[in-house]
Amino acid sequence: MYSYEERLKAVQLYIQYDKSYVSVFRELGYPPSSHSIKLWYKEYEETGDLHKSYSSSSKYSDEQRKAAVQYYIEHGRSKSRTVKALGYPTRQQLTEWIKQDLPDEVRPCTKGQSLVHLTKEQKEQVAIELCTRDGSAQEIADKYNVSRYSVYNWAWDLLGKGNVSPMPKKKPDTTAVTQETVDSLKQEIEQLHNEAEDLKRQVYRLQLEKDVLEKAAEILKKDEGVSLEKLTNREKAIVIGALRSKYKLQELLDVFHMAKSSYCYQQAALNAPDKYAALRVKIRAVFDDSSSRYGYRRIHSSLKNEEVTVSEKVIRRLMQEEKLIVPNVKRKKYNSYKGEITPAVPNVIERNFHAEQPNIKWLTDITEFHIPAGKIYLSPIIDCFDGLPVSWTIGTSPDAELVNTMLDNAIGTLKENERPIIHSDRGAHYRWPGWIERMENAGLTRSMSKKGCSPDNSACEGFFGRLKNEMFYGRSWKDVTIEEFIIILDEYIHWYSEKRIKLSLGGMSPLQYRKSLGLVAA
Repeated sequence: MYSYEERLKAVQLYIQYDKSYVSVFRELGYPPSSHSIKLWYKEYEETGDLHKSYSSSSKYSDEQRKAAVQYYIEHGRSKSRTVKALGYPTRQQLTEWIKQDLPDEVRPCTKGQSLVHLTKEQKEQVAIELCTRDGSAQEIADKYNVSRYSVYNWAWDLLGKGNVSPMPKKKPDTTAVTQETVDSLKQEIEQLHNEAEDLKRQVYRLQLEKDVLEKAAEILKKDEGVSLEKLTNREKAIVIGALRSKYKLQELLDVFHMAKSSYCYQQAALNAPDKYAALRVKIRAVFDDSSSRYGYRRIHSSLKNEEVTVSEKVIRRLMQEEKLIVPNVKRKKYNSYKGEITPAVPNVIERNFHAEQPNIKWLTDITEFHIPAGKIYLSPIIDCFDGLPVSWTIGTSPDAELVNTMLDNAIGTLKENERPIIHSDRGAHYRWPGWIERMENAGLTRSMSKKGCSPDNSACEGFFGRLKNEMFYGRSWKDVTIEEFIIILDEYIHWYSEKRIKLSLGGMSPLQYRKSLGLVAA
């Protein structure tokens, strides 16, 4: 039983820890059940205090106490048997009496240690003797100086709980226990050992396959997922090489269904000097110089101009290995249609964007750039001859001044006898009186697309698409002001005109192409 001070301390901690019995028991090591502390707490809540001592002597006499302890000693030292036979006291009360009268009865068990020191083979022998016994389980337990529960527990672990039954009340016929029975049990034990080894091998194999898939996904980084059957021998060799320190080579080869000779060949190829090392440097230099805008075809054309002979397939593969990826994002285009302000003119171009000479067919439109600092608008005129931006204006408002200024600048580049067709969509900017007046004064021909039909002006749309993919998308414009963005955009258009190569122009920029034809001064 517990003293007044012990009970009071437990109740105080119970209140402090928000009525958590586990927390109190963890700190004090008592009481053995939550029921006790709840009774103490109820008494404390009702009276404001606890009774000073128990009147246990009035419940059980000294004769009853001695009789209970004596019965416990004489009948197998079993608490449950004693309580059942006498009808008193509780197991807890009996435990307290035993502690007081028999202080050497309970041996403390050190945490992390066992009082039973039997080998695995000895435990198996105990289990066999239990199944082939002549006497009781208690006699077997006494023979090995262990508890009766341990004997049954070892037998259950070895043979299964359903295969081990308690000692029958009537003594079995010992003549039925033969050497054959013992051999059968040993055979069953051996079979269980074999099954356990098979399970260990299966677990090891599953762990191996799991590590292979994880390492392949980590190294190869395939977006569509990893399939060992679809990997190339080179990729298999890379993954195997990364796991050689953890698994045997033959085990890894079996997972990949790969011959050792193939692995050795791939390893030799991987360890050999890279014959494309210099080419990789050139490819990256061209890619970086284009601000990550050139794909493998334009890089191939650039290297060809530098007299570097290599196939497009090689360049594409090397760019994939070097992770040189051109951003490609499609967004909704700006729409400037405001209704039928003035009558629309026919489509003179009719999607024929080919021109034999400069200043024959011009295309124009407006596109929008939306950055955190605000919106910016670009209005260019593109020559169908070679895609050269003839003139362009950049502003923060898509007004008449934006397009009219662009048109005035473009007209200023024309010779006296040049009268190009200017094709546009049906936006309001190209139907205002100011635009129409300028067109008529310069003797230029107007041409318009159908309403909402972007293919009618696809060549100009293509220019906007290339511009935004190469310059605008995939970048953060968080800290860029409108003035800074306008400078960047203007620099790109200059670079597009002077340096960006076009495959249709033989790997030259529009301005370089015109210089090669003698149309502009070299």
